[in-house]
Amino acid sequence: MIQFGPAGSCDRFYAEGYKSSEQAPAWIAAQGLDAYEYAAGHGVTIREATARKIGDAARNAGVAVSIHAPYYINCGNPEKLENNIGYLMSAARAVSWMGGRRVIFHPGSPGDQPRDEALRVALDAISQARTRLDDAGLQDIILCPESMGRPSLLGTLEDVLFICRSVERTLPTIDFAHLHAASGGGMKSADDFEAIITRSIDALGLERMRHFHAHFSRIAYTAKGEKCHMTFADADYGPKFAHLVPVLIKYGLKPTIICESRGTQADDALIMKRIFHEAGGEVSAR
Repeated sequence: MIQFGPAGSCDRFYAEGYKSSEQAPAWIAAQGLDAYEYAAGHGVTIREATARKIGDAARNAGVAVSIHAPYYINCGNPEKLENNIGYLMSAARAVSWMGGRRVIFHPGSPGDQPRDEALRVALDAISQARTRLDDAGLQDIILCPESMGRPSLLGTLEDVLFICRSVERTLPTIDFAHLHAASGGGMKSADDFEAIITRSIDALGLERMRHFHAHFSRIAYTAKGEKCHMTFADADYGPKFAHLVPVLIKYGLKPTIICESRGTQADDALIMKRIFHEAGGEVSAR
């Protein structure tokens, strides 16, 4: 079944007096949501005991947990190979302690290299990380490279699909806001969303894409791409979730959709769940 939830903890979580990530799964479930992306963008500093408490809380609440690995990962930098693998390993261990499987990460930047060379370097780094995860007994962990919001970065949809075709036990994180920004506002209709989905299905197959990972929010952008994430209340900004809904239903897709709205992640995730349900999509009863 499709799952909805926030990236990290939203403003209302703290306004209601909650402080700890250990409290997040029960709070998320009480809102009517069933997914939680733990935010480790600034580094994986969580201790094992704390991570296991989050995992226990998530299991009790019926909430699926993923983790966003550090933003400073740059798999395209050959001089930082060991560092990048280490960051992915740390995120994988943490999400495993939490009872989750998905590690979301940004592929990186070409820097001064030709783009195709940087992508080759990134692919090698991700392949080596996959092997080391398997050797460490973390075979169940799924690496999920994310589509990015600036064309200058590694992380176009084609980059992400290429990585996922090339490395086993990976899934794409399709960030529709990022794709909207990178294309200069190109996600304007259901047809635009369907083009993304059909390209992904053609590359990876329907069964593999059935439970892909997704990020969604509205977004501001410039000529260079992503500027900042917005909220659903910022109605002048796209993309619109209602355009994605018929595509998900048409192809029978059941992704985990994580909302990255700025400060209103849980509230906007609930809006997405309602829109999906009202369109005839199957959602959890809570």
